[in-house]
Parts: sequence; C-alpha cells; structure tokens
Amino acid sequence: MTDVTVVTCKKYLHNTEGSTYVNNIFLEYTLLKDALEKKGLSVQRVHWDDPTYNWSQTKVALIRTVWDYFERFEEFNMWMVKTASVTNLINPLPLQQWNSHKFYLQELQDKGVRVVPTEYISAKSKTSLAEISAKRGWKKMVIKPAISAAAFNTYKVSEETSIESETIFQELLQSRDMLVQEFQETIVTKGEASLMVFNGNYTHAILKKAKQGDFRVQDDFGGTVHPYTPSQEEIEFAEFANTQCPTIPVYGRVDIVWDDKGLCYLSEMEFLDPEIWVRNAPETAKLLAEGIFQSIQ
Repeated sequence: MTDVTVVTCKKYLHNTEGSTYVNNIFLEYTLLKDALEKKGLSVQRVHWDDPTYNWSQTKVALIRTVWDYFERFEEFNMWMVKTASVTNLINPLPLQQWNSHKFYLQELQDKGVRVVPTEYISAKSKTSLAEISAKRGWKKMVIKPAISAAAFNTYKVSEETSIESETIFQELLQSRDMLVQEFQETIVTKGEASLMVFNGNYTHAILKKAKQGDFRVQDDFGGTVHPYTPSQEEIEFAEFANTQCPTIPVYGRVDIVWDDKGLCYLSEMEFLDPEIWVRNAPETAKLLAEGIFQSIQ
C-alpha cells in the first residue's frame, strides 16, 4: 500500500524535455516528495490515465499536474469519480468537480466574495458580445470557456476586434459554457497576484505579469513571475474566499486582480491542479505535506 500517489499527466511523467517549464514541475515534486517522506509517508508518481495502475492500493491520490484535463474533461471526470470510490482524492472530489467549472465564481459572489464583474453564459444561449457590452457598459472584455486552464481559448475583446471576437465567441458558445468578464486594465500594468492557501492559511504569493503587448500572464504566453508581498487585506480576502468553498481545500491558490482604484477582486481559485510555486518558497512544502499527512490519519 502506497501512502501518497502524486497524479500528473502522461506528458509530464518523465522529464524528457529538459525545459525550464518541465524542470520546475520536477523540482516542486522533489520538494514535496522529500517533505512527505520526512513524515514517514511513501510516495509514487503516476499519470492519471495509466490503465495499469491500481488506485485502490494508495491511501491518497494527490492531483497535481494533470494539465490536459480541460481538453479531455469528460474522461478525466470519470476517472476522478472512479478513483474517489476506492481512495481519497486531494483535493476532495466534490471540490474538484465544483472548481473545474468556472461558474463557481457566481456562487462565491453570492456568498460575499468580491469577484471580477462577470456574465455567465450557458452553451447554445442566444446572446452576443454586443448585447453584453451594451447591457453592462463594458468597452473591453475577456471571454473564456467555463472549463479551461492556462488561458485556453481565452480572448480579449475590444471595439477594434469586435467582429472577429463575436465570431469566435459564437463558435465556442455552440458547445461550451462561457464567461464574459470586464477587462481590467491593471492586468497589463500591475499584473495578477496568486496567493497560496494551505490548510486554510495563507503561505506565500507571487505576481504574474504579461509580456509587452499581451494580457495573458501565463508563462505559456510569455508571462513572467515576480516576488510579491500581499497586504493584510489581500491575505484576509484570500483566506475568506477559501472558507466559502463547499469543502475546505487542503491546498490551493487564490488569484486576484485590481480595479483602477486599487481594490482587489477574485479572478479565479485553483484547487484541481494548481501551479503553486513551492519552488519560490521551499519551506512551504512542509506545510503542504502536513495537510496531506493529517488527511490520511
């Protein structure tokens, strides 16, 4: 019986690329593995769709870098349900499923979390970006699928791109639930902060900045990572948002942006397979290991 099986996707099972991106994955895995083993736990690493792996022989399946799930979501969701029936998922299955669809933001807003102004559009709805813009008074917007990650099918909409963006939006809407959000200009001037929360408590943070001429802060699109020390208000904001989830996460990430007055808003929360930058704060691997350890006692 294995104590902890760290779950990845097949692409990142082995470090064959030698890129900084993949090296970071393995650095964080090593930091966490060492911290878990120091607590007396045995650790394996397996890709989620390995047909030969017996998930009932592990005490915990820790979902980490399953960065193909949003392209194969139905298959991945079936795997989660099946795996959760024979072992413990971290984070728990109800939280994973809730977090996998970005309409969760509406629930958090209803609970008092300040969320980036958003329209939630169900697949095949008869609406247009022009109608949303007129209704909300938004001149610039961002569109994204409700099930996505790493800025997958995410586009900025402006008056100059309105015709092209409308076509893209309507094509995506045929098969996907969509989010339309007011574009926050500060994303290109200040960036987006990610605050990590382990076991209910803030641990560390980073600031992501887009490359010149882009709005996407993900490193897939040339974004860069910088040190960040959040204010006490931002820490309390992140911890409060964490408490409003249907199940308290063992670990996760709270992403915030700011309006032009400096007020912070929730852009997303990540509990399914979040990038958590443990490499920027190696001591936090011990905190995450403690949460995992407590979950299997």
